[in-house]
Amino acid sequence: MSTLSFSEKLFGTTVLDGDRAALAKKTYALLLVSVVMAVGGGYTCATSPAMISFFIRPWGWISALLLLNLVPYLALWASRQSPSLGIVALAADGFISGIALGPLLAIAMMFQPKVIPGALAVTGGVFVAVTGYVMFSKEKFSAPAGLLTGMFFALLIAMVVNSFIQLSGLGLMITIGIGIFGVISLVYATSDVLNNPDYDNPVQGALMLFAALFNIFVTALRLLLRFSSRD
Repeated sequence: MSTLSFSEKLFGTTVLDGDRAALAKKTYALLLVSVVMAVGGGYTCATSPAMISFFIRPWGWISALLLLNLVPYLALWASRQSPSLGIVALAADGFISGIALGPLLAIAMMFQPKVIPGALAVTGGVFVAVTGYVMFSKEKFSAPAGLLTGMFFALLIAMVVNSFIQLSGLGLMITIGIGIFGVISLVYATSDVLNNPDYDNPVQGALMLFAALFNIFVTALRLLLRFSSRD
């Protein structure tokens, strides 16, 4: 637990030394690279009928899901071999993530274009709130790896099942679960970047932050689409 006084918690901020500040700045710069590449990938897919036709089919969707989970591991491995190679792999991860999101973006652009800025605003608000919370608390959160891993595989299996069964209630539960998983992941990833004294890999930090933000954005977009369609 933190030993800071109430006034220190209320008025203080997380103080980073020179090396840690440099790592944090590099991590958030790399996160921006991921986000920009994701925007490019999303636009490319959303404006390509051939790509949309492929990814809306079950095997195309499953292929995208496999890539979304495989490429981050490759990027992490690459970052340990060469920082430059890791950055290239990080950019590829962002672009592929955007492509996987393309069909959902295309649906939103066609029927409810206003929900995209709304989902971006929700994601940005959660990011700012979590960052402020981590800096305010000054705590180093220790992620319960077993819980997060269990949640991840449970959601993964449920998503595959739902792609074939198409149960609306299950789809809503999966969407909310992904959002909760994203927020929890964002808390721990932000804490790792700002408060973990052993943190030394900006590519890894950017990957974790991007994955969390991606899940939050997808959840916000799906929920806004779902509820706006009822109006």
